[in-house]
Amino acid sequence: MLSRKNKLLLLKLLSLFSVVRGFNILMIALAQYLASIYILSPDLPLHKVILDLNLFFIVVSSALVVASGYIINSFYDAEKDLINKPNKSMLDRLVSQRFKLTTYFILNFLAVFAASYVSFRAVFFFSAYIFGIWFYSHKLKKVPFIGNFVSATLAIAPFFAVFVYYKNFETVIFVHAIFLFLLILVREMIKDLENMKGDLTQNYKTIPIIYGAGISKICIAALILLSLIPSLLLITKFDVGLMNYYFVGCIALLILFLVLLMRSKTKKHYVWLHNILKFIIIAGVFSILLIDVDLVLNRIL
Repeated sequence: MLSRKNKLLLLKLLSLFSVVRGFNILMIALAQYLASIYILSPDLPLHKVILDLNLFFIVVSSALVVASGYIINSFYDAEKDLINKPNKSMLDRLVSQRFKLTTYFILNFLAVFAASYVSFRAVFFFSAYIFGIWFYSHKLKKVPFIGNFVSATLAIAPFFAVFVYYKNFETVIFVHAIFLFLLILVREMIKDLENMKGDLTQNYKTIPIIYGAGISKICIAALILLSLIPSLLLITKFDVGLMNYYFVGCIALLILFLVLLMRSKTKKHYVWLHNILKFIIIAGVFSILLIDVDLVLNRIL
């Protein structure tokens, strides 16, 4: 049996894991490695990618900055989250705001320190990334559409870091990036519909609050239709192996998403739509393996 002190410590660790969204960070790290192996450096031997210390420290820096970003975001959204996410908020509050800020600065310092192993440009990139996340959380988050756009841009920044490292400028990579960016942008706008109650209380100027849910849905639908273009291009114009089945599935799910979006009226409906997008994004990480199912086996030696 755990003592009361150990139970409290375990709850605080779970709280911190909840604040930094540990699962999301693991997915980002996995996606960076899979993208590096299958998309950005397909001609390099597998062991050279996996054992590349520069790539490792880029992934570590990314994870630390993203974790600190979730912390500062939670810090600024504490009051709003009490309304929009009461259960999660109560768990998150087991860790004090002071401890969150201390952890935030420590994680950022460690991220820049890890980046210094790679190069001065990496230090500059991650320092700018840290500032961008803080500025978004502090100022831009309450600005309609600009806040959504910046949030989506910050979300794909870890992949941009790996992309720059490998200097692979093939068109297929940009098409993948556009598809991911549009999905994340839609997810951010769906979150605004989910969180209208708390946003209104805390005076956040989001699209559904200023222009109404109807206009927000039209914008989301337009973005979904745009996301179908890179999906179709990746199926018909580029060789993505068996991953084309993933994009076929995405098209079907996004069409279903549009139908459900037009019928959605309550927070529960918007949560379902959010979960559909989350499933598409997570499935996309693992579907990278479908680009060439024999690639890993062929490159082990």
